[in-house]
Amino acid sequence: MRAMSTSADSLPEGGAATPAPVRGGQGRVWHIVVGTEEAGAAAECVARRTGLSKGRVKDAMAKGALWLLARGRKGRKRLRRASALLRPGVVLDFFYDPDLLALIPPAGKCLHDASHYSIWFKPAGLLSQGTEYGDHCSLLRQAEIYFRQQRPVLPVHRLDREASGLMLVAHSSQAAARLSELLRHNGIEKRYQIRVLGRLAEREGEITLPLDGKEARTSYQVLAHDGESNSSTVEVHIATGRLHQIRRHFALLGHPVLGDPRYGQGNKNSAGLQLVACSLAFRCPYSGRELACSLGKEFIPWG
Repeated sequence: MRAMSTSADSLPEGGAATPAPVRGGQGRVWHIVVGTEEAGAAAECVARRTGLSKGRVKDAMAKGALWLLARGRKGRKRLRRASALLRPGVVLDFFYDPDLLALIPPAGKCLHDASHYSIWFKPAGLLSQGTEYGDHCSLLRQAEIYFRQQRPVLPVHRLDREASGLMLVAHSSQAAARLSELLRHNGIEKRYQIRVLGRLAEREGEITLPLDGKEARTSYQVLAHDGESNSSTVEVHIATGRLHQIRRHFALLGHPVLGDPRYGQGNKNSAGLQLVACSLAFRCPYSGRELACSLGKEFIPWG
């Protein structure tokens, strides 16, 4: 098995009227249908409708806050180019949250570029993918910029915003499908390292408590216990992929993950959520080689 150790001009026509802005999420949402007299550059049109400065609109567009709706409302895509020309009848949704737009996200790191896909380190505080209000605080957007928007960037799996660790990013729909198929059939072994409150009764075991009415299996091995902080370091492997499975299972066991803002009691931690996706191992769906990637003190390039 090969191993890697790491430290991480014109747009279509349409037609209609103009509803007033409404509240949405933690910001505001404007649904805009471009009128005949408003046709022109996207940033200017949105600025007129919202009363925001053109500079603020341009910044929000660059960060993924403006959506262009396809005809028949069958889909939509982010519109980033401020000078894009809008024709009468074009429909836009503008999601504006100044607090979100002001955030400066931590930087992810590309650890390995396998052409069809890449492996990244996602730090805590970075979203896996964006929201309607923008994507500049997401790993996928950082990957898009890293590859100079020359490749698609598609999610294969996710990590909670509060968590850190290794993530796969696909660069074609075929690669996304192949890697997702591996995930569905447990062909990608993902291991996590966590710190939990207290000392577990067993040095190793499996948690099989159902979550959301579905089977959920989490196996673990205790690596160390620190009496001073009354915490244990645990390596975890999950055989199922339920929402917040690791965090919920250990909270139900009475040993919540330290720093978890949602599950458990008595587990506050100034260092943040102590959950790291520390390793990935799988057979490459293109080369057929067994590959392994783990977090460590140094980054050794894949040969």
